[in-house]
Amino acid sequence: MLRGLFGGAAALALALSAGMATAQEFSAERLSQDIRHISSDEFMGRYPGTEGERMTLAWLQAQYEAIGLEPGGPDGQWLQPVALKRYTPVEGSAVVSWTGPDGTVHPLVPGTDIMVRAATNDGRADIAGAGLVFAGYGIHAPERDWDDWGDIDVRGKVVIVLGGEPTAEAVTARFNGPYPTAYSNGWSKSDEAFRRGAVGVIVLTPVPATNPGWLRSAQFNNRQRTLTPGAADLEFSGSINHDTGMAWAAAAGLDPAVLTSVDTGTFKAVTLNGLSLSVRAEETIDTLVTHNLLARIPGTTHPDETIVYSAHWDHVGVGADHVSPVSTTEDNLYNGAWDNASGTVGVVEMARQMAAAPRPERSIIFAHMAAEEMGLLGAYGYVANPVYPLETTVADINIDMLPLSGPTRDIAIFGKGQNSLEDSLQALADAEGRVVTDDRQPEQGFYTRSDHFPFVRAGVPALMMWHGVDWDEGGVEAGQAAWSAKFAADYHKPSDEWSADWDLRSAVENLTLMYRLGMQLANSDEWPTWKEGSEYGARRAASDAARQ
Repeated sequence: MLRGLFGGAAALALALSAGMATAQEFSAERLSQDIRHISSDEFMGRYPGTEGERMTLAWLQAQYEAIGLEPGGPDGQWLQPVALKRYTPVEGSAVVSWTGPDGTVHPLVPGTDIMVRAATNDGRADIAGAGLVFAGYGIHAPERDWDDWGDIDVRGKVVIVLGGEPTAEAVTARFNGPYPTAYSNGWSKSDEAFRRGAVGVIVLTPVPATNPGWLRSAQFNNRQRTLTPGAADLEFSGSINHDTGMAWAAAAGLDPAVLTSVDTGTFKAVTLNGLSLSVRAEETIDTLVTHNLLARIPGTTHPDETIVYSAHWDHVGVGADHVSPVSTTEDNLYNGAWDNASGTVGVVEMARQMAAAPRPERSIIFAHMAAEEMGLLGAYGYVANPVYPLETTVADINIDMLPLSGPTRDIAIFGKGQNSLEDSLQALADAEGRVVTDDRQPEQGFYTRSDHFPFVRAGVPALMMWHGVDWDEGGVEAGQAAWSAKFAADYHKPSDEWSADWDLRSAVENLTLMYRLGMQLANSDEWPTWKEGSEYGARRAASDAARQ
């Protein structure tokens, strides 16, 4: 049996952690001044691979050495290198054609009829005469009674899928209401296709070739792309518009009723009989080496069991770093004070407070992830090459953009309903008369957009606290309006700079609860669990034996 699934031991641990927390006191003044320091112009927007990275990592290491923590990276080092492969298409290298049942070869014009990228593997795609399969949304979700694949064999073939997930009213209850599930993401579709042996994935975009959005996408298709560590190693990925898709369907004699059944839950993948696809494409590859920084408090009795506090140290640099126009008269430096100097400093402060407490039974890692703004790449790099086994990683508690307001009655989290960490958090919040809520913005898809998510994909329960908007003074009406205005004004803009006017009382509230939650986990034998129906539970269940 897994050690300690709640019960009396967890209740005792809760009481102990509450006692330990009395020795803890987060300083709003120190938070403010440290945020001010690492978001100053001197740090140049903390872009990976720049002097801003070197300065940020040096500052972090100095903080942890002063606190008295040990290095937590590989081989007793502070830093974990993360090598990021960046792919750029070779101009004119893409050649694509399809062959119909009658043997006629139909050339396709890249950027008009189809878009392809060989930004995987060795940067070269060379596929001749691969069969085509239409797999609906490309979703295999047994916990939601949904399977687009059936028993079709796609080994060596190219799979065509729709973007997103079913939206028909009759089936949305199988998914997650207004909040998108993992299955709506392109990586999920690619992972499933790759697992089944496909060599390529093409997303069918339901717009004509003349659609302005399609044409804009074609213009940007040749931009440099960075490969996510651990991504599906397909030969190529791509997209087609409605015109190309309908030409293929007609040539294969596909019954239109098949296309209309994809939202019913009865659809199963079909072969496009007699059709084949040939693709050649080439991309140049260069490598950007960036670094995660990890510090550690080793556990006393279960040092091999690990709680991770994470935050990304990077931001988006200056205009030229992220293809923004560079002006000589306007501010082009993206200081990233809120996003995410605040979270970076929050993790350092968490370490400072925990280092002052009695050493916990389990180990605690303070992980500063690189390249989050490039697609969570530092966190994906850690998960692909974990310093501490994921099977015995108890949980990840992530901090991204501390709240900037007075006290709130609500504690918003990303991914509400996914795992038992929210129940433990609610138990702690009950003592303060507060309530755990969702993030109130399903259209943003926040659950997949910060460094907790690579842990989630690997099956590790994770929690990401967000901004409460039900202010003690002013309620939701005032809180939501203030948050929306702040987000619109400063998110990923040069104006995201430190201000002496910041109200960090809510940040201190959140950090205090995260401290108590972490101490509860670190001084118990509790293993947080995924809730029934979560798409991430199966991955964790596969390693149950490691936690017995």
